Amino acid sequence: MNHKQTSNRRPIAEVFRATARAASSWCVKNGVSADTVSYLSIAASSAAALCFLFSSQQNLLLIGAIISCILRLWCNMLDGMVAIESGTTSKRGEIVNEFPDRISDVLIFAGVAHSGLCHVALGYWAAIMALMTAYSGVIGQTVGTPRQFGGIMSKPWRMVVLAIAAASVLIFGDQKLELADGIPVFSTACVIVITGCVQTISVRLLRTFKLLSSEESDAI
Repeated sequence: MNHKQTSNRRPIAEVFRATARAASSWCVKNGVSADTVSYLSIAASSAAALCFLFSSQQNLLLIGAIISCILRLWCNMLDGMVAIESGTTSKRGEIVNEFPDRISDVLIFAGVAHSGLCHVALGYWAAIMALMTAYSGVIGQTVGTPRQFGGIMSKPWRMVVLAIAAASVLIFGDQKLELADGIPVFSTACVIVITGCVQTISVRLLRTFKLLSSEESDAI
């Protein structure tokens, strides 16, 4: 057995999960492993990064970026479903599930950073905070507490923020679309992601500390 464990995985809305049931069954029937699906999420994220990177030259590429970000999330859900349905969950699979996710975060925000649509530093700070957000969720597992998924800026919402920014540029038809005080839309999106990540990190760490304190109190 070499794939995902069912514990410590993000709860997923049933309506979203339903979109992947047929694909999950097809993967199991045809021997497509959960690991393969995890790696496909990197391909989707690479496509999103490239679309963002060249979107200032052709803003229609933002459509591809939106689709690729959604596909990245869909693959992130599908890999766990395939692992569960095929009965191949494992601790090794948790690593294979997590590491591509972190690569994906960096790829996408690096693409945004160098797109010419936002300040480069803001794109990279968004990438850094995305990594820290994921780390704050799993750090409790190292001391025996459950993984935390709280906060307002989880992985799906980071992609939603980018998708809204991309849609705004497409709707208004200006690659350099700016909000109040001349701040580009994608710079604003990165600030929202960064701020949301700070809140999310705080929530997850505080919940972990609370669980640890409760365990210590029970042990007295």
